[in-house]
This record gives sequence, C-alpha cells and structure tokens, in this order.
Amino acid sequence: MRHLRHLGEAQIETESVVTIGVFDGVHLGHRTMIRRLVEEARASNRLAVVLTFHPHPDKVLKEVDTRYYLSTPEQRAKLLIALGVDLVITHPFDEEIRHIRAEQFVDQLVKHLRLKELWVGSDFALGYEREGTVEFLRLQGKVKGFSVTAIELIMSEAGGDSIRSTQVRDLVRRGEMRQAKGMLGRAYSVEGKVVMGQQRGRTIGVPTANLEVWGEQIIPPNGVYAGLARLGKETLMAAANIGMRPTFDEDRLSIEAHLLDFDRDIYGASIELSFEARLRSERKFDGAEELLKQIKLDIEQAKAALEKVQPG
Repeated sequence: MRHLRHLGEAQIETESVVTIGVFDGVHLGHRTMIRRLVEEARASNRLAVVLTFHPHPDKVLKEVDTRYYLSTPEQRAKLLIALGVDLVITHPFDEEIRHIRAEQFVDQLVKHLRLKELWVGSDFALGYEREGTVEFLRLQGKVKGFSVTAIELIMSEAGGDSIRSTQVRDLVRRGEMRQAKGMLGRAYSVEGKVVMGQQRGRTIGVPTANLEVWGEQIIPPNGVYAGLARLGKETLMAAANIGMRPTFDEDRLSIEAHLLDFDRDIYGASIELSFEARLRSERKFDGAEELLKQIKLDIEQAKAALEKVQPG
C-alpha cells in the first residue's frame, strides 16, 4: 500500500482496476464506490488504484482563492488506503495535465498502471477540453485492452440521495458538524502541529494545545466544539476553540484544544482534531474570571456531547 506523487513514478507489474477523481474528504459516497472497486480488484487478482490530483482542479480552473479542501493530500491518501486501496497516486494538476490530450493520458495509464478496468462517473471526462468522455474511453479500451465502468451517481451506503463534496463543504462552513459527519461517515477533522501560543489557558488552569494547520483546508466557523484529539495511538476527549480570542483583543485566528484529563508537554507533536459538535459561537467576556467560568461549562458540555461518541 503506497502513496505516490506522480503517475510517472508508478511501475507496477500486476494488472489494475483504476478510478480517477479528486475524492476530497473521501465521503460516504466515495467510500461506497471505492469499496466496490477494491472487491472487484481482489476478485480478479488485480491491484486497486486511485488516481487523484493536487491542487484541486477548481483551484486552478476557477481560480478559487479561499480555503477549499476537506482533507490534506496526506489525509486523503490515508483514508483511501484504509479502505483497502493498494496504490494512491496524487498527480499534480498543472498546465501540462490541463492541456494533455486524452489519448496521451490513456496511454500513460496503460503504461504505468497496466490498466484493465477503469471506473469513472457517468459525466466524467479527461484531457484537453474534456475530450476524453466515457464513450471515447470505451473506444480506447477496445483498442488498448481495458474495460470502462461508468457509475451513474455516487450514493451513500444507506442509499438515498447522492453525496457531493460541495455539500459537505457548505455544512462545515456553517458549523453543522453532525450533518457533515453523516455525509463523511466520520467527524470532520484537521491535522496540525502543536505550537507555542500565548499560554493564557495555562495561567488560568486550562492549558490548551495550539494547532498550526494547513492554510488551504476549510475551518469550521469560530466557536467552541466538542471533539476528539488523536495523539499517536491515544484518543482523548477535547473542548476545542476556533477564533480570535476577543476577550484578549487578539487579531489572529487560532485553533486550540483543551485535552480532558491530560497534562503532558506535547509541543511539536502532531494532533488530528475532530469536530463532533458545535457547542456555542465565539463570545467576548468581561475578563479572565468570567471566561474561566464559561470554559468550565464548555468542558462539561463537551464531556456530555462526547459520552456516546465511539473513537474511530
């Protein structure tokens, strides 16, 4: 199980079943399709391969300049590999790939991946000016020895409506974390390194881990959240705060988590912080004493919200 950063790095000897897409967030619809692909690959003694891209084509073609991603490339690869995928390739979406002719790209898939089955959405197209439609790919497959499976809609495991990353982005931006979890099949999370903060939490008896996270990933709206912090093999309950610390008139966004029943120096460590539920919006308090009183209430609310959450 590997993660490569360019299609040209792949030199596999076993035939493969391949799907191509962005798969940002690896939501329930993605997972349903990927599991089926993995089952098909295992049944035919082939490798399950996911070819994805970074940056997101929308960031390049639509010139999106805001936080846009539901997962880092590393998170995405980890989630896909956990589903049984043998090889994840995160190929650069640059001017070369933007202008490549469809037949040339197909030739690369056959050469580097020993492509025998290609799974794509029914409206999928690749190559310059989207010339590589499903019909085009099927004609290529007849000549070059692979089949094409067109998937009508990516559905949730429970059936019903299709799930799209756009919907999940909107939910996260609105702070609707339970609804986002229902579409992702897991709580929305960010990963970051614990860095030195102002240490105000420690001075009032509530130390926090300040996280330095990727500047391209969507952050839920300012407020207080109940979440789980994964530190190595440990999973800890957390009351997390996203905001500008208005009580102290700060002007820089911070993401910090008070890890419940935990007191160790973890500066420099990496934490994955999930957001299980939004407890309240950001508020300015009259001073440290009033803030501490509210923080204690937040911690109790976080514990209550997390009692029924199973660490994943």
